This record gives sequence, C-alpha cells and structure tokens, in this order.
Amino acid sequence: NAPPNQGGGPTPPQPSGGAPPAPQPSASEQLTPAALASASPEMQKNMIGERLYPLIHQTQPELAGKITGMLLEMDNSELLHLLESPEALGAKIHEALQVLEAHNAAANN
Repeated sequence: NAPPNQGGGPTPPQPSGGAPPAPQPSASEQLTPAALASASPEMQKNMIGERLYPLIHQTQPELAGKITGMLLEMDNSELLHLLESPEALGAKIHEALQVLEAHNAAANN
C-alpha cells in the first residue's frame, strides 16, 4: 500500500519566474500611480515587469525573460517611462542585447 501522491499527483503551482500563462493584464489597463503607490516596492517591480514582458516579447521572444529581468534593475520611474515610450524601450532592448552579446563573447573566449 503506497502512500498517495508519490511520484505523480497534481503538479505544483508554477513559480512566478517565467512567462505568466494567460490571462495577462490588458495593455489598456493603466498602471496608475495610486495602484503603484499602494503596492510594496517588490510588487511594483512585478506589476511593471508584467507590462514590460509582452512588449519585449514582441521583438525578442527568445530573450524576453532575460531582458525583462535586466531592465527591472532600473528605477521604477525609468521603467514607467519605457512603458510609455516605445522608442525608449527599443533603445533599452538594444542596449540589453549588446550587453548580452558582450557577455557571451567574453564567456566564449
């Protein structure tokens, strides 16, 4: 008589590291200053990251998670600017790709 749930059983909930499965917050749902102000700094990063990821995924699907993580090192005020400015976001994505390429080149030498 083996105890239940050994080896099989229900899968544990997904950790919030990778891409969140649907439903995603709609892009039209604005990140209001009030919503951000009432959230902890960690939650603010989460909320911003959830908005940034799909935008980055459109141009860099393979690296979207990594680039999102890199950009989340920035100040929240800068991140909010990126959400409002596709040009600024594009420039930051380009910067992140250059950093990754340089890192990969250094790792291969």
